[in-house]
Amino acid sequence: MLFNSLHFLIFFLAVAVIYYILPHKARWVMLLAASYYFYMCWKPELIILIVFSTLVNYTAALMIDRGAGKKALIPALITDIGLLFIFKYLMFVSESFRWLYTLLGREYPIGEFSIVLPMGISFYTFQGMGYLIDVYRKEYAAEKNFFKFSLFITFFPQLVAGPIERADRLMKQLFEKHGFDTDNISMGLKYMLIGFFKKVVIADRAAVLVDTVFNSPQDFNGIAFVIAAVFFAFQIYGDFSGYSDIAKGCAKVLGIDLMQNFNRPYFASSVRDFWKRWHISLSTWFKDYLYIPLGGSRCSKLRRDFNLLTTFCVSGLWHGANWTFLLWGFLHGIYQVIENTLFRFKKFEETTVRRLLLAATLPFRWIITIVLVILTWIPFRANSISDCFYIFRNLTTGFDRIYDMQFMYETLNSLGLGLFEIMIVAAAIAFLMFFELISFAFEDINVMMNKLPFVFRFAFYYVVAGVILACGVFSGLGEFIYFQF
Repeated sequence: MLFNSLHFLIFFLAVAVIYYILPHKARWVMLLAASYYFYMCWKPELIILIVFSTLVNYTAALMIDRGAGKKALIPALITDIGLLFIFKYLMFVSESFRWLYTLLGREYPIGEFSIVLPMGISFYTFQGMGYLIDVYRKEYAAEKNFFKFSLFITFFPQLVAGPIERADRLMKQLFEKHGFDTDNISMGLKYMLIGFFKKVVIADRAAVLVDTVFNSPQDFNGIAFVIAAVFFAFQIYGDFSGYSDIAKGCAKVLGIDLMQNFNRPYFASSVRDFWKRWHISLSTWFKDYLYIPLGGSRCSKLRRDFNLLTTFCVSGLWHGANWTFLLWGFLHGIYQVIENTLFRFKKFEETTVRRLLLAATLPFRWIITIVLVILTWIPFRANSISDCFYIFRNLTTGFDRIYDMQFMYETLNSLGLGLFEIMIVAAAIAFLMFFELISFAFEDINVMMNKLPFVFRFAFYYVVAGVILACGVFSGLGEFIYFQF
């Protein structure tokens, strides 16, 4: 079930109404049933996979709580990773070996096969693994009720694309009594509205241009590649942060607070800062459960760099079973290794001169960061490594004719979107970035708006709703990019 569908809007309205009608003790049962229904609307048979994963983690957590320790933890983690490997990476490994066999002039013994990638498997598997490790570390007591634990794993707003929540944040909230609070409902609907704006106005329209260029890179020049890379940067941001906003809004209507998953990432002043703002639940997950256990930064500089590269390479593979994702993660790891080398003088960082220097160079550091991040979106979006390298090799072509108006007109008209539609996306992006910038002193745009007089709030949300209805893409409802990650 897609958030950007009439089916979901009817479903969520029914869930919210029933939730507040039911007595407190019955609400979580209804939410569990609704969450299973939500997932089964995609492929009903794959609910078996979630139930199995839930049962494995539930049983292992109870055993750990009773003193089994690593004897329960390790088999459960191997099972979780094994499920991910089978459904997400087995085809990738097989095709990689097929390529290697062909390169060596030998026949690959395994025939071609196809495996359906279950929606959201990376998210609910990581949420279960994080819970298990927290129980092992004695940071959270194992949940004794299997069905309550099942709701923690399958809570429908964040089931298929996060944020990846921790038990100490979400579990208690799911079973607390939440009264009918108009402030919560109002704020939740505002989050949802902003999320729909990002998804159907920015992401789904930008996707047309991005797909046109990246699916046939040989037909385009460097100008088209640069435009498509910039549009993809905002497509994936609008799509993924839009999903997170809708998820946060849905939960807020029910009185539940999900964590903030994005915090104005395209205003980051370094790649390190970018990862404090982008997909926060995943970056903190990898920090807590992979980077720090590897040794973190409390080791030699060489080992710290190895830990960073390993973490980001694994993060790249988490995003998809393709060498392009591994390259994307490796590049972000290299960026951070370089940054750590350049800014390793801690004493100098604390001086007044250092702070003044950082403030004076902020615009330049922002430009460098945004360029580096957009460059890495090219391998992330490219269909293959060969396409990625082709785009990088030809990234500067065509710019010698940038002042040729006829050439530029023909180039822009070949991108899959009309000039007017390109202007709509550009204006929507500028609108969003402007309000993100002026809301920097607040948690997010909605918190800032709540501080303003009613007339300003009404005008803002009225404009957003109007733009969604007038400029949103509703035909051929686009899936969220991260639904099958």
